[in-house]
Order: sequence, then structure tokens, then C-alpha cells
Amino acid sequence: MGEGEEWKTKAQDGVEIQERGEIFFFYRPKVEKQEVHGPDDVQRLYIILRPESGEKTVEEKQCTQPQSTGPDIHTQEVNIEKQPLLRFIIMGRKRLPHPAQRTRPYWGFVDMVTTNVQDVKTALQGGEYDTSTRGHRHISGARALGEGIYRILRHNQKNNYHTHLIYKLEFPSADEKNEPQKWFNIEREGSFVIQIKNPNRGGAAGGSRQKQKRRAQFPAHLQGQFGHKGYHPADPPDYLNFEGCEFLLISASDDIEQELGLELITEGEECDLVKTFGDMASTEPLLKGTWV
Repeated sequence: MGEGEEWKTKAQDGVEIQERGEIFFFYRPKVEKQEVHGPDDVQRLYIILRPESGEKTVEEKQCTQPQSTGPDIHTQEVNIEKQPLLRFIIMGRKRLPHPAQRTRPYWGFVDMVTTNVQDVKTALQGGEYDTSTRGHRHISGARALGEGIYRILRHNQKNNYHTHLIYKLEFPSADEKNEPQKWFNIEREGSFVIQIKNPNRGGAAGGSRQKQKRRAQFPAHLQGQFGHKGYHPADPPDYLNFEGCEFLLISASDDIEQELGLELITEGEECDLVKTFGDMASTEPLLKGTWV
């Protein structure tokens, strides 16, 4: 499928594409659930972003090596046109924001950033573990839920500068049942204002009480853009390349063309999710739009 294309359908000042790429959705059943028949059986909603081009060919991410001594965070550069860069994201409410709820923020965080596809495959797999109170426990592997293309863009609207995450689905097709997609609020296309949380300000984004592994550590030039503010637009998108990065998604529109004057065009009929991640995840929700 690739990153697709975008066409300007009408004159729209103040819209600038920062990043283009592919977006994948997965869900995981609750512990000890072998099958999912509805939302009560769901534990997690995952989003994977794979940037492939943008304003910058090279993006900055946290380094997997031990941090260097000194005042700044040790980072590494990734050429997103030549090397895979994968952001593994967990959504706190297990859903995307509903298009009708445009004042309600939904919290998420970047759980993992990697250039190794196998790292993501491992994160999506099932497993087993022992507890002192409940004994042996089983976690089922994640289910593939959706595939599409996305853009991160700047939007300067009447002196209101912000950034959007927009996407358009290719799989499942519109004529499938799309039962789980409807519950997760994964529409055929969507637009969300995205705001990055300042990790130096207390409390989780959106008041969420969910725990996460770590707090993001941004290099000085990124951290400095917050100033004394609690949030900053996702400009540059490199913020999302640091594990522990918290963000808010706020529904903006389910009609990208009307809102931003852009039409996203997907490419071909090949399923890149299966091509990239193989058969490690059940694909019936992805291809047939049914719970598994």
C-alpha cells in the first residue's frame, strides 16, 4: 500500500504536511480470553505509525544505547525513506475519540520506538506468566484491526496554530461488516488534533490514572519548546520517537476534505500489515470486519 498520496481539492491556507506514512490498528483480548465477542473482552487498543516521508528525510529518535554523560539526551538519526521506524502506541480508553465528541480528549502514549520489525512482532504476540494470587495466566496474541495511511500536519487557522493526525483506512473494505471498527471509533477516515504532553509537568495527560513504563525524556531543543506550557503541538513529529511520550487526541472531523481541503488516496490492494508483520496476528477483523 505504501504511504499513498494526498490531493488538494480546494484552496486552503495554513495546511502543511509534516509527515506521511502507514498506520496499523490492533487490539488484544483480556487475560484468559481466547476469543473476543465484544468490547467487554478487549484489554488494549494499539496503534502503530510507520513514517515513510515528510518535511525531513531524517528524523531523530531516542538512542537504544546507554545515554551519554552531559546535559542532553543521547539520540540517533533514522532515514525514514531507507529504514523502518515503528512507533508502538497504546490508547488509554481503548478507543479513538468519537467524531461527535469534539471537546473530549483521549490519552495515549508511545510504548516503544524501534527500527526492528521483530520488536513489534514480539510485542503483539501472546504469552504466559505466573502470579502469586491467580496462578498461571495466559495472554492471547493481538488481532489485526485496520490498515491505512496517515498524515501529521500543521494547521494555522485564524491564528490558532495546532497539529493534526489524519488517516484513511484501506482495510477492512467499506462493504465488510466493520463491527469491531465501529466500537473502537475507527471510521473510514478521521482527523484529530494531537497535542504532546510536557513530561516535566505533573499528572498524566487528560487526567488518566493508567500507569506506563516510563516518562519521556526529550532532548533539550524539543523540551525547550514547551516553555512553561503543559502541552505543545506535534511539531516536529520527532516527539513521537521517544518512549513514554504522552499525547492527547481530540476529534476534529470525520470528513478530511471538508475540513482541510485534502483527499487521501490509498494505493493498490496489497495488505502491507500482513506483508510486514506476517501471520502472527489473526486477520479476520482486518479483512472481514468481524470480532475474533
